[in-house]
Amino acid sequence: MKNSEITGLSKEELVAKIAEEKENLTKLKFAHTISAIENPSRISKVRKDIARLNTQLTAVKKAGSASETK
Repeated sequence: MKNSEITGLSKEELVAKIAEEKENLTKLKFAHTISAIENPSRISKVRKDIARLNTQLTAVKKAGSASETK
């Protein structure tokens, strides 16, 4: 997932996407444990996507709380 796609998401969409990606990561890890998956670098890619989503979610929350205090 590209950063430009992530920045266009709302707070609710970010939360939903994080949950979806975490589920995907769990499935990938499970599949890799049972038998080696074709492209194991997908696991690290999904982990990085989750980190990007969490970073954007934090930024959105901070921007929302800053505008509420004004």
